[in-house]
Order: sequence, then structure tokens, then C-alpha cells
Amino acid sequence: MGDAKSPVPMASWERDRELLIPVAEHSAEDPDSKASSSVPAHLHSSGREAFYKVIHSWASKKFMTGCVILFPIAFTFYITWWFIHFVDGFFSPIYAQLGINIFGLGFVTSITFIFIVGVFMSSWLGTSVLSLGEWFIKRMPFIRHIYNASKQISSAVSPDQNKQAFKEVAIIRHPRVGEYAFGFITSNVILQRDNGEEELCCVYVPTNHIYIGDVFLVDSNDVIRPNLSVREGIEIVVSGGMSIPQILTTLHQH
Repeated sequence: MGDAKSPVPMASWERDRELLIPVAEHSAEDPDSKASSSVPAHLHSSGREAFYKVIHSWASKKFMTGCVILFPIAFTFYITWWFIHFVDGFFSPIYAQLGINIFGLGFVTSITFIFIVGVFMSSWLGTSVLSLGEWFIKRMPFIRHIYNASKQISSAVSPDQNKQAFKEVAIIRHPRVGEYAFGFITSNVILQRDNGEEELCCVYVPTNHIYIGDVFLVDSNDVIRPNLSVREGIEIVVSGGMSIPQILTTLHQH
């Protein structure tokens, strides 16, 4: 009878052994793997994505900073180099025909030629020759419009400040109260009325850099004249207002 009862304890011992084996194997695992398994996988991925976004944002910002700094420098050197080659190309072919290949010699010759033209055109004889040339140009159907427009633009920055040039830099109240427009005084007009005369200033307000704009007739007493030269005013307009000084002082007003 003792032998008949022995399978029961054996079966119970086998069940206990099966229950104890997973516990032992689980306790034998590495503590680091247990700790890592307790952190969800999506937290690891979100942390990596946030880190990559920070690095990408930092790299993009520094790259754009470098572009902003290097672009005006590179553009200035490119325009200067192009201008040197362009001016050098007027006389360098002549020197090449003579067998003289010296870089910059044509540029120096062109600058000297421009200077001589400026001196010659400032004399009475040069003015007469220029007037004769303009007489022929103004009788050409299409060329005269191009010449007149380009001459008016060049006259605006002329150091002679002739009657076609911009006289002064002006600030007028436009288009509504509390807003101002930046422009140039081109001429003065006398408006005759029944009760007297009124002096008006013809103010040119550029709307597309220097080439296109609007003309306003403003009372001379309402025109604000800042202490800026015409060249400084043109630089402000061309740069879109970025070169305007932070403080503007005014000149006398009529």
C-alpha cells in the first residue's frame, strides 16, 4: 500500500518544480535588462526624435547665419570682379592686338578715359559736343526715350546737381495722418490763387526703388527736410530702408 501512494507526492513535486523554474530564471536575469525593459519603447523613440530636432534646428540656424554674413561679402566681391572685367574689356582687346597681355591695364585705361571725358565735358567745348550729340539722339524714335530716362536717373546722383537732379531729400505726410513717405524734392512750383500765391514743392516718392514712383505737390511748409544728402537718400530707397539712420535730424523749414 505504501508503494501505491508514492506517485502522488512525486506528481506534486514535479508541479512545484515547474512553478519554481521560471522564478529562478527570472531572478537570474541581468538587472540592467530588467531596468531597460521597464521603460516603454516609445519613450526612447520620442527622446531620439526630440534630440534630432534640436540638432537640426541648431545646424539650420547656424547655416543661415553664415549665409547672411557671407552673402553681402560674396556679392560685393562678385560685382566688383565683374565690373573690373567689364571695364577692362573696353581696352584690353586693343592691348591684346599689340601683344601686351597685362591684366588690369585695360581697367586702368578705362578709368583714365572716363576721367578725361569728365574733364572735357565740363568745358565749354565738351558741353557743345554733348549738346550736338543729344540733338541727334532726341530725334531717334525709340532711342530718345531710353536716353532721357537714363539721363534723368544719372542726373539724380550727379555731383553738379543741375536742374534735372533731385534737389533735396524730403519726408511728407502720406498717405494718411500719422504715416510718412520718403521722397526727393525735384522742383518748386508757385500756385496762383485768388487770395494770393502758394509755394509748392514737387516731391517724387519712389514706389519701385528709384525708377518708378509718384509725384506729389506739397506745401513747402509741410515738407520735412532731414539732414541727409541725395546719395544717402538714394541708398536708403535702394536698400528698402535698411540703411536709414536710427535718428533723423531735420534742417530748417521754409
